[in-house]
Amino acid sequence: MLSYILKRLLLMIPTLFGVLLLTFVVIQFVPGGPVEQYLAEAKASSGAGGESIYRGGKGVDEKRLAEIKALYGFDKPAPERFWLMIKSYLSFDLGKSFFQHKPVWDLVKEKLPVSISLGLWTFFISYLISIPLGIAKAVRAGSRFDFFTTLIVLFGYAIPGFVLGVALLVVFGGQLQWFPLRGLTSANWDTLSWGAKIADYLWHIVLPVTAMVLGSFAVTTMLTKNAFLEEIRKHYVTTARAKGLSEKQVLYKHVFRNALIPIVTGFPAAFIGAFFTGSLLIETLFSLDGLGLLSYESVIRRDYPVVLGTLYLFTLIGLVTKLISDLMYVWVDPRVKFE
Repeated sequence: MLSYILKRLLLMIPTLFGVLLLTFVVIQFVPGGPVEQYLAEAKASSGAGGESIYRGGKGVDEKRLAEIKALYGFDKPAPERFWLMIKSYLSFDLGKSFFQHKPVWDLVKEKLPVSISLGLWTFFISYLISIPLGIAKAVRAGSRFDFFTTLIVLFGYAIPGFVLGVALLVVFGGQLQWFPLRGLTSANWDTLSWGAKIADYLWHIVLPVTAMVLGSFAVTTMLTKNAFLEEIRKHYVTTARAKGLSEKQVLYKHVFRNALIPIVTGFPAAFIGAFFTGSLLIETLFSLDGLGLLSYESVIRRDYPVVLGTLYLFTLIGLVTKLISDLMYVWVDPRVKFE
């Protein structure tokens, strides 16, 4: 086990390096970098009558352009910039945002509470409903209940989250005005009592969480159903029934643990993934200032320290989560041997 863990940890190094190198190389060929955006904004402000580095149609002088490139670190050749970036990442120094003028770590910590709110609710609601529903479908396989719940689950899976979000906003936020249209809290949240704060937060979170959760039911529900059906049809279940055990005893004492192996081992990835994936459109739609919106705006503005810093962080978290998921196979089923 220790040898396996060590090998996996060592393999993370070239994986991280490859991801960062590939992204860095692609960035070099993407037009409209931070220097160009800075000059475009300066030109716009000059056109509006304000002071600028631009002087009419003369553009910008070479000395000022060199200063701007040095400001963003583009006065150095690309290999040197990449090497300096890798050295700083080894000490978990993710750099400083070009446009927000804050350390990337501070930006991540500022946006993380929003993503955690969406992720936790999405994860727990999805699993608390999907697993019992999948077990009920397996026990009643082929019944009307199984048929109609499958239709409902697959219908929810077929609707993109942002499309559902728009519908929820229009109907429940606009026409009926039952829920707020944006944000996680009201403007007067700081003045509310603790009970009112909780109620206000839950009131705001209903629509975005509903839009994220509905599509995530299908995979877990059908995985649970199929895992239980596969176990129910095995010989040890027939033997348990022949010994006179009740259906509940057979289901929860024998089938339950074996059927949950593929589901439990996916918990770490699903738990972490709920924080960092799938929330971009929802955060934009409901004006929630989280990690998804931060990543999108950073790409649009070519804020390379934020793009590469968050990529490095999320890739590292993903690799560690994958290792934990693999190790959980042994914890759930001791028969598994990595050799």
